[in-house]
Amino acid sequence: MKSSYELAMERLNKNTPTVRLTAAHKKQLAELDSQYAAKIAGREIAMKSEIAGAADDFEKVEKLRGQWIQERQKLQAELEAKKEQIRHEAGR
Repeated sequence: MKSSYELAMERLNKNTPTVRLTAAHKKQLAELDSQYAAKIAGREIAMKSEIAGAADDFEKVEKLRGQWIQERQKLQAELEAKKEQIRHEAGR
């Protein structure tokens, strides 16, 4: 007799089967994580430098911080889209 948890997991797997990633796919995902972590860190350093240079102008500092938040979110969204593409290819 199966538990309700096991039954729920079976139904879930019927609707959205789990994707088995190969070692190559896992490596691609890890490389993407590494690349985007470097991009984000590099851009953060540049933005901190710009913010430090504009320390006297509060409005400019706030504008730069907002710009940095948007850029970071954009890079993270790009990363997730690329990772999802790899996962989709693995599911074929």
